[in-house]
Amino acid sequence: MKATPHLAEADVRAGARRGWRAGLALLVAGSLVTLAACSPRADDGGGDDGDFADDGCTSVVIATSSEKVNMLDALADAFKDSPEHEALDECATVRPINVSSGEAARILSAGGDWPAADERRWPTMWSPASTVWTERVAAAASPSLRGEPASFTHTPVVFGMPETMARALGWPDAEIGIPDLEKLCTDPDGWGSVGKSVWGSFKISKTNPNTSTTGLSAILMQSYAASGKTSDLTADDVAASADFSRAFEECVIHYGDTTGKVLTTLYDDTQNGSGGSGYVSAIALEETSLLNYNQGNADSHTVEPGEKLVPPKEKLVAVYPSGGSMWSDNPVTVLGASWVTDEQRTAGEAFAAFLQTKPAQEILPEYGFRPLDESVPLGKLFTAEYGVDADKPAVTLPRPGVDVVSAAIDQWAQIRKPSSVLELIDISGSMDDPIGDGRSKLDGAIEGAQSTLDHFRSSDEVGVWAFTTGPANGIVELRDVTALGSDRELLGDSLNDLRYADREGTPLYDAIAAAYDEMSARAQPGRINAIVVLSDGQDTDSAISLDSLLAKIGKSSREGGDDAPVRIFPIAYGEGADTSVLARIADATGGQWFDASDPEKIDLVFASVINNF
Repeated sequence: MKATPHLAEADVRAGARRGWRAGLALLVAGSLVTLAACSPRADDGGGDDGDFADDGCTSVVIATSSEKVNMLDALADAFKDSPEHEALDECATVRPINVSSGEAARILSAGGDWPAADERRWPTMWSPASTVWTERVAAAASPSLRGEPASFTHTPVVFGMPETMARALGWPDAEIGIPDLEKLCTDPDGWGSVGKSVWGSFKISKTNPNTSTTGLSAILMQSYAASGKTSDLTADDVAASADFSRAFEECVIHYGDTTGKVLTTLYDDTQNGSGGSGYVSAIALEETSLLNYNQGNADSHTVEPGEKLVPPKEKLVAVYPSGGSMWSDNPVTVLGASWVTDEQRTAGEAFAAFLQTKPAQEILPEYGFRPLDESVPLGKLFTAEYGVDADKPAVTLPRPGVDVVSAAIDQWAQIRKPSSVLELIDISGSMDDPIGDGRSKLDGAIEGAQSTLDHFRSSDEVGVWAFTTGPANGIVELRDVTALGSDRELLGDSLNDLRYADREGTPLYDAIAAAYDEMSARAQPGRINAIVVLSDGQDTDSAISLDSLLAKIGKSSREGGDDAPVRIFPIAYGEGADTSVLARIADATGGQWFDASDPEKIDLVFASVINNF
């Protein structure tokens, strides 16, 4: 989030919370792409008990999407001095926690208790990014559970583009719509169609609509664009837009849970001098995330006291689609859950009322959110200097009904870009080490890989290799990279065979080089071509050096890129994994690395990785 005076003050109290938030963020990131695909674990990851220690006040936990955590910290502080707080019979402490909108909706819709071992961390309130999620809970569970949500701030969904690229399309004077982006996606000349052939193909980043409000808004905006409508979108309109949306999906680089990881990769590329144009051309994101990026906070993390943010060398500018934008309306509600006490409900209602007041609304623009109170000035962030236009979007696309939203999500599952994925699993001797929950590291890796198989369609290509010293070339091929078809159960059984494999050294670099050769030879422009690497240690036995490996795998991510790049997604498994090396390997290919330093969470982290495909 943003570095502001409010943030510095809030962090004195918020700092103690971060340990637990990081644990829950890992749990949330691990959700599978379908709302019922993964049962949450009972343990949320623990954390600092000081964060939730009894301070003599009623504790009001609010589960919120990540981009609002810092802002709600500041609002929680201001609430303490408000008339709404003064009117309470006893004091109240509001404690924001980070839970993605889609994951919270999944948990609440499933019924039962909140999946955190410590009941002090069960939420009284919920603030997803969009009312879409509260409506889904009302439809799937009960209206009483979701409470009475009311928006307190909003931010439009836009396409963020590097300024140089946006100007090549006529920004800021030209009207740019989603059909214009779709045309660039499908044109075989890509950027060459506007005289910029050196930039290669046009590439878009979008998040997974099952867990991300931005991803969900983007697919609905595509249906609006295809239908030519600006209101009254129907399920029939969504069905009729299938071919248009499928073409749009074809230029997606990969999916994911959050825009933060994509923005971090782009930021790192930009700061290192490559400009990032070989990585991505446009990113579907909320305006507030773009504002964060342009201040140097690419992943919208909690800014530590004294932390200096460095703006990117090239800012992103907001392209507000000419056909209209949907807005993340950020409701807040007191949950009608059985664990919410009368005291918590009363305090939560007081905080919700405070959020509608002018003192609260005046805090919002400092964090890149637009207030609902139009008398509140937006301030310096909402200017061209930070890549946004306070007078846009000119057209607001209304949120369609639950049936239309469900139709769009179901359609996306069928039209999303197909994938070709090789899973490369370390089976060296250290994988026999226990991980604290009765499993070995290898058990966790096998079960994590098995749990992701339902994500893939039969037309997706999936292969699994294992590596250690001993076998020829250090590779054990469990399955070639071929269409999955009806082989899910058979592949799951093959993964179990790894428990009986000989386990010796760790030829990590050699294994990645061999996997890269295999995937490069078969990579197709119409697929997300990827290697998922799981390793719990450092390279010990490779013939190829790290520098040679990076030179080999990095060539397709340079300026102009490749029409069929192979991106690598490493999982750093356990405390012994070489995180710095795995991060460099991911960066070299435009992939992302994932932290499974807590090995008990490996199945959840695996699921988060697979959400990219």
